Amino acid sequence: MALPPQDERTLPAVVLRDVDRRPLEQALAEMQTLVEHHGHVIVVCSQAAPTAVQRRLHTLRSLMESDRIALFRPDLPPLGLAVLARQLRQLASCDISPGVLASAGRLLVHYIHAGALLNSVARLDRVPVGLKSHAKSWVPGSQFGVLAHPEPQLVKIAPEATLTGPEFGTWMLVAKGQLQSDWVTGTLAPSWKVQGLREIPLPAESPAWWGTGKLIEFCSYLPDLSVLYQLVTSVRRTRCHWCGIDVIGDRCVFCSAMPPVHDSPPLKQLENRTAVG
Repeated sequence: MALPPQDERTLPAVVLRDVDRRPLEQALAEMQTLVEHHGHVIVVCSQAAPTAVQRRLHTLRSLMESDRIALFRPDLPPLGLAVLARQLRQLASCDISPGVLASAGRLLVHYIHAGALLNSVARLDRVPVGLKSHAKSWVPGSQFGVLAHPEPQLVKIAPEATLTGPEFGTWMLVAKGQLQSDWVTGTLAPSWKVQGLREIPLPAESPAWWGTGKLIEFCSYLPDLSVLYQLVTSVRRTRCHWCGIDVIGDRCVFCSAMPPVHDSPPLKQLENRTAVG
């Protein structure tokens, strides 16, 4: 799901539709065109995507023998994934190098709170659910507030029910499925002190991810480009020893190289140095 632009600077998204169903030659030609036009490509893919999609993406990258394609698969529900992709689109308009931009996803994911209001958790297998909650889910009229990220939480909806939210100012997106309730907008959003709230259509993948179509998905996030930019640029950068690109963190997001491990000096050398000292 490609969210509409957050502001006038947000770059458009390219959706790789049916990447696993189309002929390999077509998908390869599309990826080559993207790399030639933009220089580098960051592919944001859900961990819940079919295995065939993941295999096809790795196949395309291998066939192109390119270190200019980064595959990023954060563990987020559909709406949270769409929010993260839009944040990267916002940052793409700034003077940030491709390696730092691709690495930024690992940083920004920690500032996303994503969950849903469900009528049942009987088929929810992506968030830990106890037997007691499973039993309650069969009671007619039961509803559950579930936070999938950053820390799994599950509560049965009651007057005092709440979920632990962010300790910083955020906006909230709400996507309504086949469930009627004002708990998210009337109770959760005020308790999280969100600074703004918008409703959007439910992502097509959400019912399968949450195990039910009777849900209301929500996600709180940092909307301001200036804040996102400050977060990313304040982190120490390193240069990949293999491909030479600047990144955040240890592993290069394009060539997957790790920093070289320097062997420890032999024990006898350490003893000699100690004796000399």
